[in-house]
Amino acid sequence: MAFDGITVAALAQELQNTLPDGRINKIAQPEADELLLTIKTPQGQRRLYISASASLPLIYLTEENKKSPMTAPNFCMLLRKHIGGGRIVDITQPGLERILCFQIEHLDEMGDLCRKRLIVEIMGKHSNIIFCDEKDMIIDSIKHVSAQMSSVREVLPGREYFIPDTMNKSDPLSVTEEAFRSVLLARPMPVGKAVYTSFTGISPVAAEEICYLAGIDSDMTAKDLSGDVLLHLYNQFIIYFETLKNGNFIPVTYYENGVPKEFSCLPLTHYNSCEQRTFASVSSLLSTYYAEKNTITRIRQKSVDLRKIVQTALERNRKKFDLQSRQLADTSGREKYKVYGELINVYGYNLETGAKTLEALNYYNNEMIKIPLDTAKTPQENAQRYFAKYNKQKRTFEALSELIKETRDDITYLESVSNALDIASNEDDLAQIKEELTESGYIRRRFTKKKVKLKSQPFHYLSSDGYHMYVGKNNFQNEELTFHFAAGSDWWFHAKGAPGSHVIVKSGGDTLPDRVFEEAGKLAAYYSKNRGSDRVEIDYVEKKHVKKVNGARPGFVIYHTNYSMVIDSDISGLTLL
Repeated sequence: MAFDGITVAALAQELQNTLPDGRINKIAQPEADELLLTIKTPQGQRRLYISASASLPLIYLTEENKKSPMTAPNFCMLLRKHIGGGRIVDITQPGLERILCFQIEHLDEMGDLCRKRLIVEIMGKHSNIIFCDEKDMIIDSIKHVSAQMSSVREVLPGREYFIPDTMNKSDPLSVTEEAFRSVLLARPMPVGKAVYTSFTGISPVAAEEICYLAGIDSDMTAKDLSGDVLLHLYNQFIIYFETLKNGNFIPVTYYENGVPKEFSCLPLTHYNSCEQRTFASVSSLLSTYYAEKNTITRIRQKSVDLRKIVQTALERNRKKFDLQSRQLADTSGREKYKVYGELINVYGYNLETGAKTLEALNYYNNEMIKIPLDTAKTPQENAQRYFAKYNKQKRTFEALSELIKETRDDITYLESVSNALDIASNEDDLAQIKEELTESGYIRRRFTKKKVKLKSQPFHYLSSDGYHMYVGKNNFQNEELTFHFAAGSDWWFHAKGAPGSHVIVKSGGDTLPDRVFEEAGKLAAYYSKNRGSDRVEIDYVEKKHVKKVNGARPGFVIYHTNYSMVIDSDISGLTLL
């Protein structure tokens, strides 16, 4: 979710309750666009992290410290000079803008009491941290914006600070019903988009929630709505922001299959089907949400090279498979050449010299058949020519059948590695996949032939009935779980006919409840190529019936007596240990 005005309002309330009367003890600038303020409050020491990064602007309270450069940047030195030891008097948010203003009281060089303002603008690529005097004149900013960079506003020392109003948006906290109606009707676009583009501080997700509460399809235009429906939408709009005015914030992150999907400080009822995690503060929500997002992004970035290797090999093998399949199809008529040769040997004794065809009874199906002949050859030579053609295509068929099987196995294996890359959750998982690709010959081992020590562990879930369920993250772990960890009476699950993880349920010799089978089936569906499908076929069997084929790749097994189920891949209700 965007860091919108609603999130800033909740953050302003938290900081207002936490930081006023706090004294700024330390000011650090870990990165070119970051500040870390250490503030002593009556309740104890707090750290305020502020980032004006164009890609990820943030502000929240944190327990973590960050290493600072040996020489402090100029902006940091300026802040230390003016507000080091200063007292935070007030923290405000103008309207519902994505802006926080810190009023700081301090003593100047003459010992007189004066005030300064530290203004944090969380506005995407336009984010900034601006330091002003009490007359709103800019003393300095962490990013300088000249007239060549922006025609709307200069952010330079000596310029007057003001909030740009480039979007001509209305204030959602004071809009009247008449103004609300006229603003939406003036915009020929979906009503959801009209809401978030017309009013300050509203993100697309918040606009969707307002439409959902009003029972309106957000893709309809305002002109398609009757006057009564527009009035109902306005009333829901007012009710939604009444919660904000009252400060009834509930920081919640919404998860979809264990992955953070959205966060909000006001309820998002249209995400009620998602798993929810409530936080004690907005700061803890933001730090957790973005840490989890960053982990996922970092793993994706670090797996790019491995994905490229796997994808290149997959494309090469798929092209090879298509070519081999076409060549195999060309041998489908080989049996007729054998029949031609036999019939020429049986009936060719009375052929006239120079005959172009032989018409004979095919004794295999009792039908007449016309066989083309080479007029320059004798009947015996024609028969030998057809036998030779048959034998050649027979040899080709046998060789291609074996090659196609090998190519198909390679494709299945590479798809399983691709699935393992999709579910990798940390760098140890990637290291294990890289080692697997190295042992399989897709990556050349450099400098040393010594195997890498692997630390990655399988996913460990607890069923609703208290049974332990384990999910392999890659083929090495699948092999280890199935043939070294699982006992014969444990249960084994896998998505039918699709690359995916082995799931082991430790039964302890018990007869498992039906719910355990369903939950393990969901895990097998989720950690397979069919993730996201509502109907995934799962094979399951006691582990003692699962066998390893000699020479097969890690994690590849066979089984002959099994049960099957069709289930969805939603694991939102399962507990990951």
